Amino acid sequence: MVIPMLRKGSCSFLWLLFILSSCQNSSNDSNIHWQTDGKEWLLHGLDLKDSRCSPLDQINTENVDSLGLLWSYDLGLKRGVEATPIVSEGIMYFTGPWSKVFAIEATTGKEVWTFDPEVPRSFGEKGCCDVVNRGVALSEGKVYVGSFDGRLIALNAENGEKIWETLTVDQSKPYTITGAPRVIKDLVIIGNGGAELGVRGYFSAYDKNTGEMRWRFYTVPGDPSQPAENKAMQNALSTWTGEWWKYGGGGTAWDAMSYDPELNLLYVGTGNGSPWDRNKRSPDGGDNLYLSSILALNPDNGELKWYYQTTPGDSWDFTATQHIMLADLEIDGKLQRVLMQAPKNGFFYVINRETGKLISAEKFTYVNWAEKIDKTSGKPVEHPLARYASANMDIAPNYDGAHNWHPMAYNTKRQLVYIPARETYSNYGKSLDWEYNTAGFGSGAGWNLAIGHDPGVPTIKDSLMSKKGKLIAWDPIAQKEAWHIDQENVWNGGVLTTLGDLVFQGTADGYIKAYHASDGSQLWQAYLGTGIMAPPVTYMIDGRQYLSVLTGWGGGYGMKNKHTPTIETGKVFTFVLGGDQKLPKPDVAQDRRPIKPKWEIYDYEANIGAGLFNKYCAVCHVSGNGSGGVAPNLAYSPHIGSPTFDKILLEGLLLPNGMPSYQGRISEEESHAIQTFIMATARVIK
Repeated sequence: MVIPMLRKGSCSFLWLLFILSSCQNSSNDSNIHWQTDGKEWLLHGLDLKDSRCSPLDQINTENVDSLGLLWSYDLGLKRGVEATPIVSEGIMYFTGPWSKVFAIEATTGKEVWTFDPEVPRSFGEKGCCDVVNRGVALSEGKVYVGSFDGRLIALNAENGEKIWETLTVDQSKPYTITGAPRVIKDLVIIGNGGAELGVRGYFSAYDKNTGEMRWRFYTVPGDPSQPAENKAMQNALSTWTGEWWKYGGGGTAWDAMSYDPELNLLYVGTGNGSPWDRNKRSPDGGDNLYLSSILALNPDNGELKWYYQTTPGDSWDFTATQHIMLADLEIDGKLQRVLMQAPKNGFFYVINRETGKLISAEKFTYVNWAEKIDKTSGKPVEHPLARYASANMDIAPNYDGAHNWHPMAYNTKRQLVYIPARETYSNYGKSLDWEYNTAGFGSGAGWNLAIGHDPGVPTIKDSLMSKKGKLIAWDPIAQKEAWHIDQENVWNGGVLTTLGDLVFQGTADGYIKAYHASDGSQLWQAYLGTGIMAPPVTYMIDGRQYLSVLTGWGGGYGMKNKHTPTIETGKVFTFVLGGDQKLPKPDVAQDRRPIKPKWEIYDYEANIGAGLFNKYCAVCHVSGNGSGGVAPNLAYSPHIGSPTFDKILLEGLLLPNGMPSYQGRISEEESHAIQTFIMATARVIK
């Protein structure tokens, strides 16, 4: 047994027991996994504390440089791959684009079965951030998955056959599911996304054997002329003004969930407002409960026990849907049950998970929208211009967040949290001509509302307002950084840590890397051919430790950006000590030339096209300078100026690939204007 390093003065017997239980030992209760021996990866975050801390140490700092590839498996699909694999009884279960489920042998990569929920490709435009899925849940022989079009599906774990499915959303509205379900007792909990397009957020509990809904919790109040669903919604009403319910309100719970079986509390993170700008959705102010909040509920009936709002009256897309991690920490000489979160807004929170009381909150990256978090009120002390009411302002971090969905990990040996973070900023301002529309991206946000323009990276290197990725080792007790690594790219993968004193992370430029947990020194890397967003996992079978990671580039950022020469299909790569299979070799970037104008460009028509491009295309595509990502840079598209473009846009020629059809929404003249704008951008490419 590896004994975690104790802090000076932390020698009480109770403290030792808490430390030893947090990342080691095995529980016989297949539905709890509060503790784990790490041989299998049974829950989304490995254990119920969502630590992503494996007690396995066969692979360690002394031998990690001898890791080699054992096998790989090709998903055969492009688009973003964000799933955490589940490993049980020698089988690995995971999801890919369009919510497809895979089951393969964990020691060989041999396919056992696949399940395609056959999500209609027209649903692709209902999501803000690609057709991704973050994984499955496994319980008593059933695999549970949420499909992009809003279904919750139970599969037979042995053969992938569907047992039941239930529709969890109104499909006439732009709801999607991208998160992994959680199984708690006899319930499956699932939320949804859609705040960018204008929906009312909620999450629901379903009977894991039948799919029958047991309860539903809305995260923001609805029409005040109708009865409130519960006491929590009634209390929230006084924090809203205007007619927010017509825009949806937002608050979608699209990712973070954790569970404490001893307190019987379910913790759920909620998302941003719809529209983003509070002045539009709640013009007379207000905290707008329960946007950007951590909610603690009784999972048996969905009753709210407490809440903590990280960003009251959010106007910046500062969701609190990021990883919620549970731990037991000695703070000020007292052992406390805490939850930890590093949400988009740039502050690292340590909160008493019994009461919801704030213990501490400090900036973990560069932040200028708020000076600090007031410990008495628990609220941020905002910059006077942060809400861009009277002037545009460069806000840091921006809507991509100081930390996004990519999971962090807590190493109990080092008592450090490893955060896949970034430093970003964007110019926020008002869109004076914004109007609510009922269809298409922007119905809830307005693509230019509260975004303005991105002024780019300053010419002064290492400026406080630079843009870069960072892997940060954070001390949650002292609330300060222990070490960090600067990364060229801002969109790197989730994190795994082990008691082999290692931290593993994939990167946007296609590498899986291992760092020493104590100081961040890099010990090993392998190039895998395409960008990595998903977090690695590790497991042990027949006395051999395996390391697996999924590749596959995409997501909201990846639709418009890439950091490898090409984007390959998603794959699973599995490593062991002494593995000797060949790895991919870096591709050479293709020499591309921008399209030449096919007809005379008039500025007035290009300006009309620019507005249409921003409304319909800019959520996925760039045009002009920029690499493009999963969705190509249209300034290089051979379809511009040809009859094919109209067939794509107006007839749905590429709908099977997820490219929407705008038939009935865009005229031939407007299609011509969009192409004129694209030609104009191609003309000025540097």
